[in-house]
Amino acid sequence: MLLPTVLYFLIFEYKPMYGAIIAFKNFNPYLGITDSPWVGFKNFEKFFESYYFLRLLKNTFLMSFYSLIFIFPASLAFALLLNELRLKKLKSFLQTVSYLPHFISLIVICGMIIDFTKPGGIINSLLLGIGLISEPIQFLILPEWFRTIYVGSGMWQSLGWNSIIYLAALSGINPSLYEAAVVDGAGRWKQLTNITLPGILPTVLILLILNVGTLLNVGWDKIILLYNPGTYVTADVISTFVYRRGVMEANYSFSAAVGLFNSVINFTLLVLANRISRKTTESSLW
Repeated sequence: MLLPTVLYFLIFEYKPMYGAIIAFKNFNPYLGITDSPWVGFKNFEKFFESYYFLRLLKNTFLMSFYSLIFIFPASLAFALLLNELRLKKLKSFLQTVSYLPHFISLIVICGMIIDFTKPGGIINSLLLGIGLISEPIQFLILPEWFRTIYVGSGMWQSLGWNSIIYLAALSGINPSLYEAAVVDGAGRWKQLTNITLPGILPTVLILLILNVGTLLNVGWDKIILLYNPGTYVTADVISTFVYRRGVMEANYSFSAAVGLFNSVINFTLLVLANRISRKTTESSLW
């Protein structure tokens, strides 16, 4: 039964890694990967000396960091709040509503974001209505708003779906622990801090390690659908740069070098986060 899974990873995950060697070559499609001339680390040096290097690194890190510190705890808090609800119908309704954005096509999601943030959209109307702004804001044209829109819409998309894992972990806590706590006079807060949070801590740490391991792996698809040359200064990240250079400009070796650099950094962060977690909490991926 394990054979299909092993074959899948060998064919679709490990075999394509051979193509990463074009990062060290001057790849020519007519010569192929094997016959293209080697250039060593020239593509990497070109990226490190590029005007865009620091900007891409900064944007990628900030976009991922903001997603980590806002979306990650929000999903956990949402799961804890749902777990405390005793009205089953209300709980089911909130779960269903929060899951819906995950099943909507990204194209539709980006269309909704554009509609919501335009001058006559619901966000501008709301801010004007409560007096926070005096005139509509062109959110998607102003670079300073792009990260807020990206992280905010990401939270809307993933809040409910990400909470599923925490809810599953919460359901695994032995109910007798809560019954014993009630007998001892523990309130809801003490049950939360002494039973619930310790009970799901290993799950939280594993998910945190996985998130740290993809810290520089910002999704390029939503950014490409929302950004424009005017917002490149805050919106352009490594993955969108790779897309423009590799697909649109056919500079395959250079974009492969940038992508490989990104993957190496992510792998390093994953190993460090796993090691720190293992030493401090004894929970780790391996």
